[in-house]
Amino acid sequence: MKIYTKTYNDLTVNELYDLLQLRAEVFVVEQDCVYQDIDGKDESALHVIGYKNNRLVAYTRVFKPGDYFEHASIGRVVVKQSERDHNYGYEIMNASIKAIEQRFNETRIKISAQTYLKRFYNNLQFFEVGEEYLEDDIPHIAMIRT
Repeated sequence: MKIYTKTYNDLTVNELYDLLQLRAEVFVVEQDCVYQDIDGKDESALHVIGYKNNRLVAYTRVFKPGDYFEHASIGRVVVKQSERDHNYGYEIMNASIKAIEQRFNETRIKISAQTYLKRFYNNLQFFEVGEEYLEDDIPHIAMIRT
């Protein structure tokens, strides 16, 4: 997998289409969750995109402190269902952490994680803070990496 980090304005039309399609495929269709994915925040995010054989297979969007949460943050973490046995989730998250460290000079990162993925995020040094909550009717937990 080749990973690229781009601003919204640097995305090609095809890359934008690919990432919106992957997000809808997983978050709306696979997880059977109707929600407003296109939320007006993509323009201020960095987009970390992972391609394999010219197909988008992994993605995150990254924010500097204050653009989404008080701290830098990573969201919309997604790996194509057919590619989940290749550890691309770890690769795209590590690239996202590195982008935050290099571009924003930050090490404290907050995420809003789906609760069933706590162990995955613990392996990346994110730890739970606070209580579980529902986001779009899916159990989530806030997690911080310092």
